[in-house]
Amino acid sequence: MELEIINNPENQRFETTIDGKTAFVHYKLRPHVITVLHTEVPKELEGRGIAAALSKFVLEYIADQKLKLVPLCPYMQNYLQKHPEYEYLVKE
Repeated sequence: MELEIINNPENQRFETTIDGKTAFVHYKLRPHVITVLHTEVPKELEGRGIAAALSKFVLEYIADQKLKLVPLCPYMQNYLQKHPEYEYLVKE
């Protein structure tokens, strides 16, 4: 499934809308650091890999922008465990 994911800085989240439902990753941006707070996928959209696609998009964005990550969101923490190639983004 090809998702159109956008950064919505006004609401501090990356989001995608499918069938009128919006899934998102909520964040807080500070100079050089992005804190991922929460990932939410509506029940109607669960099981389609949307949270994983959002997480990958966010991590690629962080890498492209040369930011560091503080992963407070449990889903993002779990995603990072499964994808150690992104561990270098995590702020020490």
